[in-house]
Amino acid sequence: MGAWGALIMGFFGAVFAALTLAWHWHVTGAALALPFVPFVAIALAAWVVIRRPGKGIKPAPHVEKAIMWSSIGEGLGLFLAGNIVMNLHRPDLLLPAMALVVGLHFLPIAQAARFRPFFLLGGALIVAALAGFALAAPLGGSLAGFSAAAALWLAAAMAVRRDHRAKALGAH
Repeated sequence: MGAWGALIMGFFGAVFAALTLAWHWHVTGAALALPFVPFVAIALAAWVVIRRPGKGIKPAPHVEKAIMWSSIGEGLGLFLAGNIVMNLHRPDLLLPAMALVVGLHFLPIAQAARFRPFFLLGGALIVAALAGFALAAPLGGSLAGFSAAAALWLAAAMAVRRDHRAKALGAH
């Protein structure tokens, strides 16, 4: 929800984009580093905000617990989703399955924090996943992967901005 969360969302946005380029567009080599350019920009902005004085955005203990459990569930869900689509011999569905799991992981956090933007982020990822399942490969996987990356990068930029404002206003 703050600059630290932006680092995580920005990184995984880059992972989604790089996997999409590799798996669906068959890009290889140094070009796969290009999706990490937006992550570096997000990371630099987050670093500036993190180093500023002030408390910024700090989740309540019950929200931290929801983040922890939801992230554990996300890790298990990604493992299961990956195994299911690979055992069904449908690697084209891997990115939509991943987007679905990541989207679902934001919903309990949004509920615990009563934070509408996470409902929107989770919903956007779920819609991208459903579109990815519905459309034929490689379009479905490309749509799910790039949509997930864009949603995560946008959320990361907004989180950095929110934390910056909180520190500027002296909020807790």
